[in-house]
Amino acid sequence: MVSSSVGRRVLTHAPWSRATWRETVFVASGVPLQFAGWAVVALPWLIWAASDLAVILLWLAVPLGAAVLLARPLAAAHRERCWAVLGVDIPPLPPRGEGDGLWSALGDLRSPELWRLIRYHLLVGPLIGLAALATVACWLGAFVLTTVSVYAWALPADSPLSLTGHAVRIGVLTVLGVVLLVGTPYLADGVARWDVGAVRSLLGPDVTTELRRRVEDLAEKRAGVVDAADLERRRIERDLHDGVQQRLVSLAMNLGLARETMADLPPDALKVIVEAHEEAKEILTDLRNFIRGLHPAVLEDRGLDAALSGVAARVPVPVRLSVDVPRRASSTVEAVAYFVVSEALTNVVKHASATSVDVAVLRRGDVLHVTVTDDGKGGASFGGGTGLRGLARRVGSVDGTFRITSPEGGPTTITVELPCAL
Repeated sequence: MVSSSVGRRVLTHAPWSRATWRETVFVASGVPLQFAGWAVVALPWLIWAASDLAVILLWLAVPLGAAVLLARPLAAAHRERCWAVLGVDIPPLPPRGEGDGLWSALGDLRSPELWRLIRYHLLVGPLIGLAALATVACWLGAFVLTTVSVYAWALPADSPLSLTGHAVRIGVLTVLGVVLLVGTPYLADGVARWDVGAVRSLLGPDVTTELRRRVEDLAEKRAGVVDAADLERRRIERDLHDGVQQRLVSLAMNLGLARETMADLPPDALKVIVEAHEEAKEILTDLRNFIRGLHPAVLEDRGLDAALSGVAARVPVPVRLSVDVPRRASSTVEAVAYFVVSEALTNVVKHASATSVDVAVLRRGDVLHVTVTDDGKGGASFGGGTGLRGLARRVGSVDGTFRITSPEGGPTTITVELPCAL
């Protein structure tokens, strides 16, 4: 396996291989572009003899304006070269804004992307250009030295490269040419990799900026998904409330009416009606609880204070509720706060053996603080099967923070912070 890998690498970097010449063409084609930046900077020196005033003005204006104007076109040429010769696709930079003239370009001076371009054109690019020239020189030297014995016979006898008088020297030069012929492909490969890496990091989108943009984009998409899910829950709640629930209410009323008015029916038939009536009422109760769990209508109509007051009134444990929300948050954030408190109170009833619960919902600035504290036995944890992981995920869906403190013996405190900037 190792030997086959080495063999493939040697064949890839053979002087006659397609990859070697593609990389050589790539590094050689970049030389004019690599030195274009320095050519612009050196322009005032070329007209030094024209006029001192012209030199001063051009020294300040021409290099700056030309560098700013040419930075992006040169970068685009380098990216196109990478694609055309090596097939490496490097994404373009973000557009700099409206307009294509000099004033618009000068407005780009505060852009970090522009200074990355200038760093490449004036520093990294010329260094790569020198390495590319060295690569071309090595190829020329390799061909000249390798074939020296072919033309040395035609040289005069007193020539330093005469085959008849300096055979040993000719042999050494030929060996040196073979070494260059074998080693230059690796040099071309290294320079090509260096060039592509520099173009990708300096002439393409900034990795940090791109990651930040992608994170913001994903956060925006996630917020959209959360809002869409909340809207869908509210739609389902309305459909169930206005459709299925009303039909069940009508069914329960009809069964109740039949139960009261058809007392002369046979006992078996009356028993069926009574059982159907009781079953309809139980289903209606379950449906109401389900609808309330989806998205309580009172939350949307009257806000957190009224919705949480209803939750606290249904809990068999005394609840001290404090809601101070001068400005309502978005419906999604309010729904998360409501379900956090509702699920926390359910856990208290089922697991905490508490005698009282304190619930505080406060908005301070752009953060909604939710605190639920009970005097129960404590010991609550994410691995205890009490739904805390689901609450933490729900809070995290809106970039909130979820903390729980629950030592053995209590008390248990759940603290949630939800961003609610409008």
